[in-house]
Amino acid sequence: MSASFAGLDFGTTNSTLSLCAPGGAPRLLPVEGDHLTIPSALFFSLEDGQTYFGRRAVFEYVDGAEGRFMRALKSILGSSLMKETTQVGRQRMSFEALIGTFLEHLRKTLERESDAPVDRIVLGRPVRFVDESDAADQEAEDQLASAARAQGFAHVEFQYEPVAAALYFESGMNAEQVALVVDIGGGTSDFSILRLGPERARRPDRADDILGTTGVHVGGTDFDRLLNIARMQPLLGLGSTTADGKRTLPVWYFNDFATWHRINTLYTPKVLADIRSLAKEAAEPEKLKRMEHMLAHRSGHRLAGAVERAKIALTHEEEATISLRESGLTLEAPVTRAEFEAATAELVERIDGAIAASLQLAGIGPEAIETVILTGGGAQVPAVARAATARFPEARVALSDAFGSVGLGLGLDAARRFA
Repeated sequence: MSASFAGLDFGTTNSTLSLCAPGGAPRLLPVEGDHLTIPSALFFSLEDGQTYFGRRAVFEYVDGAEGRFMRALKSILGSSLMKETTQVGRQRMSFEALIGTFLEHLRKTLERESDAPVDRIVLGRPVRFVDESDAADQEAEDQLASAARAQGFAHVEFQYEPVAAALYFESGMNAEQVALVVDIGGGTSDFSILRLGPERARRPDRADDILGTTGVHVGGTDFDRLLNIARMQPLLGLGSTTADGKRTLPVWYFNDFATWHRINTLYTPKVLADIRSLAKEAAEPEKLKRMEHMLAHRSGHRLAGAVERAKIALTHEEEATISLRESGLTLEAPVTRAEFEAATAELVERIDGAIAASLQLAGIGPEAIETVILTGGGAQVPAVARAATARFPEARVALSDAFGSVGLGLGLDAARRFA
């Protein structure tokens, strides 16, 4: 496999690795047992001193092992948190080092599949890491590149994730067409309009084929967050008032507790003391007692996981139940698809607006789109799929590999760049 080249899709929720030989077909590598995807999660165990990755990390955390659980680290790139450190066991680590720890694990997996060290990689990146700042967006890419180089990837290049998904889809085409790629990932949503075709696929430089590319910082974890805020955080005290009815309790504790990459920041003695103090003056102190339990037992990611499972269930069902059961606490809340869509309508509106912007940027009308390629786990959300396809009633809708198409396209791109 020494003549093969590698692509790495470091995702907010899941990650993949691929290898591709020049002129060949890319293949995803098994990254966790026989699995072709690995959850982008780490668990630093205080019980045995080991670092666990992926599904094993999730298992250790959910099983109640003592330690530090980290997930959705990609969402931190370009944010102020990247300039901070966090306590992991007996040491403090930067978030870039934490991301590097995960990338190191993937590099070792990659080299087990190759007969030579791998020092060149094409990494996927969203169209926008950060919506509101070009400088912060570039800084996010630089931070990810720095983390990769620190783990031995001397030559790092980037490809937009929706473009990578299109490159893989294009490998099976027999005629030229204009396509819209809708890539709804765990932390970002990207939209690219491209000219695709078998002849164009042979070109080393595809810049002229990219007609328009837009992106927004909206992804699957945002849908989780808003569903959590709507249905579960009120059970912990969100929206409650003081006993005298004069003021509402601070909301930021609950908003952060519903946000994957902010949950760990609440596990401090000060926040726990704050919640105990609020319980003494709250009109519904029993709700704050639940929040106290959640903080004391570091149950935030378990709750977020329960919300995520309900969201996934609502893809195919009209009703689901968000359920968290552990010693000393049971939380349950039914939710309908209609309630979920109402809670997350603002996210769908932002996705719809970004699709409109991609058409405007490309200088074409909806009728020019011949194929809509849906990829990413979030594209399976019914309201998102409707928004992605509503403008294009005559277009073919192609459901690409939800979790593998970007990684496969990155491998294909790597073979073309590095061969």
